Amino acid sequence: MSDLYVSWADYHHKIEQLAVKIYQSNWPFNQIICLAKGGLRVGDLLSRIYDIPLAILATSSYSGANNQVRGSLTFSQDLTKTTANLGSHVLLVDDLVDSGLTLKKTLIWLDRKYGFYIEEIRTAVLWYKDCSVIEPDYYVDYLPDNPWIHQPFELYEQMTPAELVASHEAQVANS
Repeated sequence: MSDLYVSWADYHHKIEQLAVKIYQSNWPFNQIICLAKGGLRVGDLLSRIYDIPLAILATSSYSGANNQVRGSLTFSQDLTKTTANLGSHVLLVDDLVDSGLTLKKTLIWLDRKYGFYIEEIRTAVLWYKDCSVIEPDYYVDYLPDNPWIHQPFELYEQMTPAELVASHEAQVANS
């Protein structure tokens, strides 16, 4: 498996590219649901760009060394949202689709919990890996070689608050 390293600038540019692709499809959605944690930043920026309500569904499937060990998928009990009801045309976003199991199972979860509100769901990610069992409706990059993607926020997963304090103190001392 190869590695793909992404900078903050590249990451934000990918979100902008995704926003353009969605816009050019002329699909009139009225709700964004992001999968946390990876899809939080994507969902947040798309919500701001489109001025569409954002709901958050917390999911977890990775743990272990460097968060690279896939385990069983866990869903939060419910969506976190600021509207009384869910929109009828939902854009479900995440950062990437790897195996595709999270996206596939989330569609089932949403249908079971909110199917009476939802008329249509489309999916959007930054990276779509070849090994996925599902193809998202919108994506920026198709990755045929299934690289491990190193995203810019991952450094915080390896950092403790004490290490952050030490780093900031060193920066102040050197300036």
